[in-house]
This record gives sequence, C-alpha cells and structure tokens, in this order.
Amino acid sequence: MKIGCFGEVLWDIFPHHKKIGGAPLNVALRLKTMGIDASIITKVGMDDLGHDIMQYIDKQGLPIETIQKDHEYHTGEVLVTLDEEGTASYEISRPVAWDFIENIKQANEEVLISDAFIFGSLAARNDVSRNTLFELLNKAKFKILDVNLRPPHYDAQLLSELMKRADFIKLNDEELDEVCNHFEINKITLEDQIKAISAYSNTSQICITKGGKGATLYHNKSFYHNTGYTIKVVDTVGAGDSFLATLISKLLQGNEPQLSIDYACAIGAMVAGSEGANPVFSDKEVEGFIKNQ
Repeated sequence: MKIGCFGEVLWDIFPHHKKIGGAPLNVALRLKTMGIDASIITKVGMDDLGHDIMQYIDKQGLPIETIQKDHEYHTGEVLVTLDEEGTASYEISRPVAWDFIENIKQANEEVLISDAFIFGSLAARNDVSRNTLFELLNKAKFKILDVNLRPPHYDAQLLSELMKRADFIKLNDEELDEVCNHFEINKITLEDQIKAISAYSNTSQICITKGGKGATLYHNKSFYHNTGYTIKVVDTVGAGDSFLATLISKLLQGNEPQLSIDYACAIGAMVAGSEGANPVFSDKEVEGFIKNQ
C-alpha cells in the first residue's frame, strides 16, 4: 500500500526548543512507522532550516524526490504556545515555501501511483499550492481531507470545495462546530451533525476527534465510538495527525472499523502523553497501553 500526503512542512518553535512538523509530514511519518509506503509532496526554502528538514525526512526513510526547493521564500515556521493543559495554539508565518508547491512531474507521478492521498485545508491558503492541490485531487484514487482549521488561513468557500472533493473527512470537535456554523447545520446531536455533513459533502466516511473523550467514526452509514484513554498530557502537537494516519492505515488494510478507531485513539493518546509530534511506539506498547486502561 502506498499513501501520498500533500502540504506544509515546517519548524514548530516551542518556548525552549524547536521540532520539525507540519500535519501532512506528521501523518506521513506515522504511516511510515506502521509499515506503509508513505511520501510527502511539499516545498522547503533553500536555507539551513530547509536543509535540515530534507536531511531529517531522508533519515526517516521518506523519499525526498517529492520535496520541491524554493529559491525565493524561506522554510515555514510556526510559533507554538502550550496552555496549562498542554493544548497547543499556533502562530503560522506567511508567505513561506510550502505556499508555492508546484504541479510538477514528480508530484503527478506520486499521486497516480498512490492508493490514497491525504491533504488539509491549511496548504490551500495560497493560490499556487491551492491550484496544485486541486489539480492533483483530479488524479487521486481515494481522497482524505484533514480539515485542520487554522484561522485566518481559510474561508467557507474553500472549505466547501475541499469537503466536496473528499472521500473521507476528519475534523476535531471544535472544527465540527465551525463547519456546522459555516454551513448552517442546526442539528443537535453529534450523529445528526455528522449525517448532515455527509449529505452536504456527499462523503460516506467522516471522523470526529474529541480530545481526551475519544472519537466517533461514521463509516458507510454506521457509527463507531471510542470514549478515549486516560493519559497525562504533555503536549497535543501531532496527536490528531497520528490518530488520522493510524485510522486510515487500519481501515485501508481491511481492519474492522471499531478495532481501527480503538487503535487510532490509543496512538493519539500516547502521542499526547509524549513530547513532540512523532514519538515511535511498538505494537506491543500500544496493545499494552490499551489493555491497561
């Protein structure tokens, strides 16, 4: 199985350290740890930060042929602030290299040979990357939208277009509220809200993450729930990305939806209980974590 990811790679700048991140890269890295042939279509600057990202990605075993280089714009950075509960907020610099991802041969070929294509709304904030994304979506076999709302880097029209292109949509509970407000979905229960979004977007697979309270998966007209796992939160950076990568890999490999969402919630919780976005866990560690809850 091969999965391509599209969008931002950047440096997360914390109060006392910095780490390589970006949701699409976090997803690709988690897929790689699960034995999936993953890649990231992105762009970095011709600067030290970009060079370090290229080296890091290569060392992690992801291909670097799909990473474009920008001679004008610098590599992306994000100022990350953590509250007392470890929940992250972000100040995202612009314009940066990943705003200018081009529709070149390597990107097209990567999408054509991939079984699935994961993308987010943030990478579409600039016309260049947005146009490339929509052109690649025309060629993708199975399209997975990580809504990943980061105000003010999106609008309702863009969000609507992306949702209607997707075969699978993942949102967190705060993003669900925003989506319902944008599209005047006035349903009260979570399940009715999900059904309304499914009807609006013509998408049969939707997942809502609820932080420490788990997640709900709507999969081919059936609902699957996980109520979450107990963990002492260190920081939430990358937890949702690891959740998505795990859920998608499990589902596409034919695992039962309930088992898939349970395993994905465990990975998400374990990432939240660790520093940084990409800690590595063995199957034995994950299974032991689930068993001890």
